Amino acid sequence: MSTVLASPDTSARSSASVYRGSLRLLPGMALLFGIGFLGKLIEHEFTHLRTEYHLRLPQIEYVLWAIILGLIVSNTIGVKPIFRPGVATYELWLKLGIVLVGARFVFSDVLRIGTVSLVLVFIELALSLTVMTLLGRIFGLRPKLTSLLAIGSSICGVTAIMAARGAIEPEEEDVSTSIAAILTLGAIALFTFPAIGHLLHLSQESYGIWTGLAVDNTAEATVTGALYGDVAGRFAILAKTARSAFIGFVVLGYAVYWASKGQAPDVPNKALFLWQKFPKFILGFLIISVLASSSFFNSSQLSSLSNLSRWAFLPAFAGVGLRTNLRDLTGQGWRPIVVGILGEIFIALVTLGLVYWTFIRGDIR
Repeated sequence: MSTVLASPDTSARSSASVYRGSLRLLPGMALLFGIGFLGKLIEHEFTHLRTEYHLRLPQIEYVLWAIILGLIVSNTIGVKPIFRPGVATYELWLKLGIVLVGARFVFSDVLRIGTVSLVLVFIELALSLTVMTLLGRIFGLRPKLTSLLAIGSSICGVTAIMAARGAIEPEEEDVSTSIAAILTLGAIALFTFPAIGHLLHLSQESYGIWTGLAVDNTAEATVTGALYGDVAGRFAILAKTARSAFIGFVVLGYAVYWASKGQAPDVPNKALFLWQKFPKFILGFLIISVLASSSFFNSSQLSSLSNLSRWAFLPAFAGVGLRTNLRDLTGQGWRPIVVGILGEIFIALVTLGLVYWTFIRGDIR
């Protein structure tokens, strides 16, 4: 029996390829962190001018500054090709930040509030899928475009759409249209949800749960919660994590449906399909929470993990602005946006009512 070993030349080429691939990420990652740092700097300077010189400047946190700066770049000069591979890593930083946030939750609270959130998520899923499907039919959208909008709005936005992409095999135009619609709705939520929360005097906990239930993209849900406060940001992550856990089941349901119509590949191993689609960062979040609750970390280590989560979110928030190009909406038509807006308004109102009765009137803390 002979053993085939890789030649030194092959290994060298492989190492060189990995090295070049890593180098390609550096410009975009530098842009992410640069915009995040600039957002922190602007926040600090505004605070200094307000306190030292008593200027009437708006109190805008670095989270929103990072997004605004990213939007300015992406919608003026644009994100050049050299930066795009690194900018795409913002999702990795986001998931790392969510995992580390688990250290700031007592696991008993995760079980108590998370269990209630799962019930609310189930209601939200049923309503969102139903309403989006009905609106898609009323406005005459293509069936698979309607499916993508329903999946994206009910679970976790772009991530859910991309997970469904290979499962139901839609047209590329349907994919780009649904992504553009979801990103538009996420941008709207960044500015409307905090204003509504303050107008209604929502608590940090109830606002965070509402945001996690109603805002589609994980990135936008995290940011929209953080704009209201640190506690709201953490509870938004908790509710959004519970919501994201259903992604495999929803995508599987649509895959089986379209396969039965002969318009998508069959799913022979459904258990494997669910595991492949399940967001693994949720397990990391739960593991860190369990370890933190069992005194595995001392107070200094918990503080370090908390700081690391904020550092991870820094490039993630910048990436939210950089990947949102408003010009992409002009060629998509008005009907998908209208369907998305009407559906999101309905879901926002319903989930706000659910949060009120469960977390405010029911006094669940």
